[in-house]
Amino acid sequence: MSEPLHVWIEQDLCTGDGLCVQYAPEVFEFDIDGLAYVKDSSGALLAAPGARVDVPQNLRLDVINSAEECPGDCIHVVRATDHVEVAGPAAN
Repeated sequence: MSEPLHVWIEQDLCTGDGLCVQYAPEVFEFDIDGLAYVKDSSGALLAAPGARVDVPQNLRLDVINSAEECPGDCIHVVRATDHVEVAGPAAN
């Protein structure tokens, strides 16, 4: 997939399993509440619900895999152009 992607986490569904952090630690990180959140390009954790970040091109496959393997089914990967989900609970 060559299109720009965004990713966000639905914290209400996060199980704290940590697969996302293992797949792409540059994009995902745990906060003190034990839930995963996304990080912006500077590495700052974005704790606001529904915060979206750009997926770096070199990490697209890792981020997509994290969404597909997430036991909480809480990671949403969407195309930046039209916000259609390509990986996660609402992906076709």
